[in-house]
Amino acid sequence: MGIPQELLEILVCPICKTPVKLTPDNLGLKCETCRRVYPVRDDIPVMLPEEAKIASE
Repeated sequence: MGIPQELLEILVCPICKTPVKLTPDNLGLKCETCRRVYPVRDDIPVMLPEEAKIASE
């Protein structure tokens, strides 16, 4: 099913407030500003800073 487009349009990084984008594998939401990747579990974004990983690129 995936994350609804309407939800993707309003989600922002809780740290820097930059809009997040779905990763190519659809397993996370990435903030381009601070490079945090928030996991998506069972089609639910987990937007908790302590759950995020910092992307290397």
